Amino acid sequence: MSENKKSKFPKSNREIKAEQVRLVDANGEMIGVVELHKALQIAADAGLDLVEISPNAEPPVCKILDFSRFKYDAKKKQQESKKKQKKISLKEMKFKVNIAQGDFDVKLTKIKKFLEGGDKVKISLWFKGREIVHKDKGKELFDRILVAIESVAKIESEPKMEGKQIIMVVAPSIISE
Repeated sequence: MSENKKSKFPKSNREIKAEQVRLVDANGEMIGVVELHKALQIAADAGLDLVEISPNAEPPVCKILDFSRFKYDAKKKQQESKKKQKKISLKEMKFKVNIAQGDFDVKLTKIKKFLEGGDKVKISLWFKGREIVHKDKGKELFDRILVAIESVAKIESEPKMEGKQIIMVVAPSIISE
């Protein structure tokens, strides 16, 4: 559909610039190729609008219809399609190298809950001060996390070092609806 610079809807009535148009009436019946002024007159007599449906055709295809109803239906259709989309958000869980087992278990439970809800999870491992020299402890912690969540998650981005933290993103292995 042709789009105006200010609107996302097709051209209607006086906005149409073609000299001749292929006209379709309100019932979907093909009237044929007519002059633009005649098509506008037919639409006005019917109390409806002339809307350019296919601007790239030669001559452009125009249909007689209620333009405000056409815009309303298009907006409703767009809202319905937007409503049906599944929104996946990215949750983040932060770990420290020296984490206690109880805290580790709580964070794992939370990660599993996020994944079962269909969200991706960014797992961050923060190194404080001189902990950065013990990157092997960080690797061991990531291995423990992966073993614990392997049934509900797949790795989307491998663990990588960014500054003083290691980051990994996991996604649900089965997306629940």
